Amino acid sequence: MYKKLLRCVREYKKPTLLTLLFIVLEAVIECLIPFITADLVNRIEAGTNLSRVIQTGLLLIGMAVLSLTCGGIAGVTCAKASAGFSKNLRHDVFKNIQTFSFENMDKFSSASLVTRMTTDIGNAQMSFMMLIRIAVRAPLMLIFSTVMAFIMGGWLATSFVVIIPVLACGLLLVARFAMPAFRRVFKKYDRLNESIEENVRGMRVVKGFSREEYEREKFDAASDDIRKDFTRAERLVAMNGPLMQFCIYFNMVFVLLVGSRLIIGNGGATINVGEISAMLTYGMQILMQLMMLSMIYVTLTISAESFKRIGEVLDEQPTLANPAEPITTVENGAITFRGVNFKYSAKAEKYALSDIDLSIPSGATVGILGGTGSGKSTLVQLIPRLYDVSEGTVEVGGVDVRQYDMDTLRGAVAMVLQKNLLFAGTIKENLRWGNPDATDEELVEACKLAQAHDFVSSFPDGYDTHIEQGGSNVSGGQKQRLCIARALLKRPKILILDDSTSAVDTRTDALIRAGFKSYIPETTKIIIAQRVASVQDADLILMMEGGRIAAAGTHGELLASCEMYQEIYTQQTKGGDDHE
Repeated sequence: MYKKLLRCVREYKKPTLLTLLFIVLEAVIECLIPFITADLVNRIEAGTNLSRVIQTGLLLIGMAVLSLTCGGIAGVTCAKASAGFSKNLRHDVFKNIQTFSFENMDKFSSASLVTRMTTDIGNAQMSFMMLIRIAVRAPLMLIFSTVMAFIMGGWLATSFVVIIPVLACGLLLVARFAMPAFRRVFKKYDRLNESIEENVRGMRVVKGFSREEYEREKFDAASDDIRKDFTRAERLVAMNGPLMQFCIYFNMVFVLLVGSRLIIGNGGATINVGEISAMLTYGMQILMQLMMLSMIYVTLTISAESFKRIGEVLDEQPTLANPAEPITTVENGAITFRGVNFKYSAKAEKYALSDIDLSIPSGATVGILGGTGSGKSTLVQLIPRLYDVSEGTVEVGGVDVRQYDMDTLRGAVAMVLQKNLLFAGTIKENLRWGNPDATDEELVEACKLAQAHDFVSSFPDGYDTHIEQGGSNVSGGQKQRLCIARALLKRPKILILDDSTSAVDTRTDALIRAGFKSYIPETTKIIIAQRVASVQDADLILMMEGGRIAAAGTHGELLASCEMYQEIYTQQTKGGDDHE
């Protein structure tokens, strides 16, 4: 997993390596400064001349400036490398998500994917920054300072042999008990984001039922639950501070007490004031680097779960893939279902579709009626291979859909859903999702056929009107008509309307269907609807129930033979819906 994440460094290897180089230089210089300072103290004690003191002082100033410069350059290159790493990581995660099939998407909730793309990658960026800067500097400083401490203080430096294992054991214990709490927090973040997403999308419903207070209380409870887990985890992590302070002061007391007694006892023959000064400085450096390492350890402990969650998305393989030698041309819009059975998961006990045998000639218009959960949407999702059949075959243009290049197949099929989605941008930009090269005249023609031109023209900015995210500044019917126009611009071999005219009146619905006949006569049109009026002119009407085709025929044939169709037709025409 870590190797896969490190591949995201890519073009930012140079700033990463430069960071490491300047960090090494900074560490070496900082470790030499106490050594030179100790030598200066000893010379002053021995009565050296002022010029030598000034020379050494200027050397120390130069080394300090050089160390500061190296640290500053390392900070700049580190920022560039870590930000670039997170950019590449975010790109790779998003790129892999784009390959996911619906089955893969069902495995991860959208809120969880958003959390992984934001919070988790933010944690990964912070960890990478600490790894290439502090995690390199701290061990180097620790090693250099320890070596110099033994050179300067001899056996007095053995105090570090006691302190380091104590500190290491304490950190390991803290991490062991803190990690489970951090794991729980990230899972709760997913649920919190899911609640926020659901609430924002359903804001009209929340306000319509005056449930703002209930939603606030629900959000506060979820947020407080995260606070409790974070408080518990941070309380454990906070134990690092007292432990580190104990080690620092223990070392200072030990060096001063033992060192002072040695100087007083033998007159500085074993150790002198300069060496004691250096020992204190090196001791502080050693323990500060241990503190830095503890911070890295805590950060990596927190980020370990983020790394795992990011790795899960990167490792996820799409359940649908192109064949070895895919077909890249769809001849026509003929559709054939042969003995199709389908369930959404191999573990599912019940099939969503059963015993589907169906043949639709290219250019035909097919209507599909049925109650909620009857399998209407599931049936049409198999045509562009959004899911693969569990048994049997689905053919488009006489070829099994599994033999096509998926981009080619989906480019030949246009789907307009009931829950239509418009993206933030102008109306023109949204329409050109259907055909990036469409001219303004083609956009107007498609909108006229979809009965969208009049309302678009009524906007002050016309086709340059900005659409808010999700199309929140247009009505449901307007959104549906824009999505139909977008699909028409694609000039597909197969057009699927999944209850996508439910928000328009029957007259507009009829005008849209009339436009299909003139604009895309050779396109196979599949219309899922709740109104008989929307499909009664179709060449074939399917009645679906319980994942099966209960009846099939023309409007007249079903009126004569299908009791369910007769009942729906009678209920709707009595209400006058057929004559609006």
